[in-house]
Amino acid sequence: MPQKIFKITARRLLEYLAAILIGNAIFYLSITPHLPESLRHHGMKVDLGSAIDLAVCAAVFGLIWLGSHL
Repeated sequence: MPQKIFKITARRLLEYLAAILIGNAIFYLSITPHLPESLRHHGMKVDLGSAIDLAVCAAVFGLIWLGSHL
């Protein structure tokens, strides 16, 4: 039985970490330069940029999840 941290398996924790790192890399390196200033993420503020970043990370996690369940 896999060891659980906060009731999350180590594999799921690595999937979350990979989704966050890959999603942020996609957002900051390829999407942000093409966004208008009003849609960019500004530091530690909650704005439309953070919502777009969250959507990209969630999409990457969805792809990881889909790939591991096929």
